[in-house]
Amino acid sequence: MNTETQALFDLTGEVAVVTGAGRGIGEGIAKALAGAGAAIVLAARRTAEIERVAKDINEAGGKAVAQTTDVTDRAAVELLARTAIGDFGKLDIWVNNAGGSPVQRPLVKITQDEWDAAIAVNLTSVWLCTVVASDHMGDGGRIINISSRAADGPMPGSGHYSAAKAGTNNLTQTFAAELGPRIRVNGISPGAVPTEIMMTALGLEDADLPKLEKNLRLPMRRLGTPLDIGAAALYLASPASSWVTGHTLIVTGGM
Repeated sequence: MNTETQALFDLTGEVAVVTGAGRGIGEGIAKALAGAGAAIVLAARRTAEIERVAKDINEAGGKAVAQTTDVTDRAAVELLARTAIGDFGKLDIWVNNAGGSPVQRPLVKITQDEWDAAIAVNLTSVWLCTVVASDHMGDGGRIINISSRAADGPMPGSGHYSAAKAGTNNLTQTFAAELGPRIRVNGISPGAVPTEIMMTALGLEDADLPKLEKNLRLPMRRLGTPLDIGAAALYLASPASSWVTGHTLIVTGGM
């Protein structure tokens, strides 16, 4: 690979915040960005998890710190942005990955508290974190929102979640229009990646995965991995995607 091509995916000297970074897709994204040279601020509510990921990154020769964060709390999100700047000097990339819902029921059976909680963590937090991130970024900032294929059609039993993710896709487009050209805003729509959240929501065990993989009949003949999504995030965070904004990239193995 020539040096010009390598530079397209080089994040050396960049600083990235990744929310929901303690496991699953968030961990995969954080490690992919760190592997490309970015310093990472890992955010999640579970302190032990992000401290473990930070340890992995640091032991591999990267740079990472953990900051316990509730992405629905503005003061906590402001502190997260200030941590990035205080520890690493600036803020270049922000990945809105925190989200999910363990509730699996028809819309008419969901309580208002359950609805409000799903909208808060999956949609309002994307708006809030993007507002805060954009306040602390200079020219050339990048924001990446993790959506879901659930946003693209009816999802009986998960209508609250799919509605929030559909809203996330629209926020991606609108923020891109409002913040450009100073900041690029894009999204990723993952398919079936067997994270803890997906397994809980669908009531699956590890033993169920081969059957799920077979039933989905994906052209790529396998389920996704956190690194698959991390690679997509690296593209959207890197100079390789410098003319891409307002786009949600579908990464599903052909689903």
